[in-house]
Amino acid sequence: MVDFRGAYTALVTPLRDGAVDEDRLRELVERQIAAGIDGLVPCGTTGESVTLTEDETRRVVRAVVEQARGRVPVVAGAGTNSTAKTIHLARVCREAGADGLLLVCPYYNKPTQAGLEAHFRAVLAEVPLPAMLYNIPGRCGVDLSAETLARLSDVQAIVAIKEATGNVLRAQAILARCGERYAVFSGDDALTVPMMASGAVGVVSVTSNLLPAQVAEVAAAMLRGDLAAARALHLKLLPVHEAMFVEANPGPIKGVMARAGLLAPEIRLPMVWPEERTVDLLETRLRAAGLWP
Repeated sequence: MVDFRGAYTALVTPLRDGAVDEDRLRELVERQIAAGIDGLVPCGTTGESVTLTEDETRRVVRAVVEQARGRVPVVAGAGTNSTAKTIHLARVCREAGADGLLLVCPYYNKPTQAGLEAHFRAVLAEVPLPAMLYNIPGRCGVDLSAETLARLSDVQAIVAIKEATGNVLRAQAILARCGERYAVFSGDDALTVPMMASGAVGVVSVTSNLLPAQVAEVAAAMLRGDLAAARALHLKLLPVHEAMFVEANPGPIKGVMARAGLLAPEIRLPMVWPEERTVDLLETRLRAAGLWP
């Protein structure tokens, strides 16, 4: 059973010579677990899911599951802009051993709220793994409302929501409308403490690819009620969080991880490698915080 609480890492997909670098992926998983991260989310936005083939998705999820060995839950990204394809990919992730699914709102199609509801019902009727719905209107062009989440509350497989509107008010609206029915996660590193102070239970983090121990400690401090400790570390990390999004994710995080020697400097088109000044900015802010590897 997935414990949807704490800091989950939205894993990058390391690449080398155009292919998934499975050896480096396994090293990253081991590094995450050793640092105390609470869960792993392969094949999401940060993992360049939309440019992975079905076979690559299978291989990535299987490698993460095998390396994790049950020590932390693995919630695999299976969302697409086609309900039929999402069902198929969810089955692929289940067969690869995923403990749960990350299901993004269908992008580009711009479905109505009724369409979003029908989509998630259809997917989870076929593949009823524990699911975290993923609301990120800036990338998808649609916004999953608190009212729609309330209507979906009878779908027992939906247990969490990754809320990435960049708006703490939305997290509050979900909690006010749905109570504790869903585990609400911040989808923005910079909003972890404000959202958890409102009742969210964790974060799906980009920064934790590089700084898993620090991000995990912020979430852990909030969960144990130590606001002062969480706030102090969160504010120390805030300039780093902000620099992670100077360019579109996952460019900056991959850039700084490559500079730190954690993966090869490779990303898939239509993404291009981040500008040198972006990685310089991240390194400068990490050094200022005393966090450069």
